[in-house]
Amino acid sequence: MSDTRYGQPPITALEQRPYQNVSGVLGSRLFAWIIDIVVLFFLGWLVFLLLVVLGLVTFGATWFLIPAAAFVTALGYAALTVGGRRQSTWGMRVAGLRVETADGGRPDGLVAAVHALFFYVAAGTVALWLIDIGCGLFRSDRRLGHDLLTGLVVVRA
Repeated sequence: MSDTRYGQPPITALEQRPYQNVSGVLGSRLFAWIIDIVVLFFLGWLVFLLLVVLGLVTFGATWFLIPAAAFVTALGYAALTVGGRRQSTWGMRVAGLRVETADGGRPDGLVAAVHALFFYVAAGTVALWLIDIGCGLFRSDRRLGHDLLTGLVVVRA
């Protein structure tokens, strides 16, 4: 008879997670976020102006895209920068941060966009934002709530 119970394989220990330097990450994330908001402001205006000019050529058809432009710009920015080769937004690069998966890998663009989406949803409501930040204050790995939901961790670069 096998060593399994009720036809299930035995439980084995998970691999040890790689060391990830998270010292001083929360303060640096705030600094990085402020820089990213400024970058997103200018990127948003560029996209807005592009849609307005294209609207003149397309008889106003692209003007219907303007309400979604800020949303798509923010998620696209996260997908291209965090999901890219450097694994960080421009603000994170200035602050010396990088995003990794919990097992030390590189996040893909979709996970980076969902990570940003969860952050902006949490930041839009006080209760969710407090829970999100509270996770980072009370956890030793300093992962915020939206980090836990997407399996990502922000570390020192």
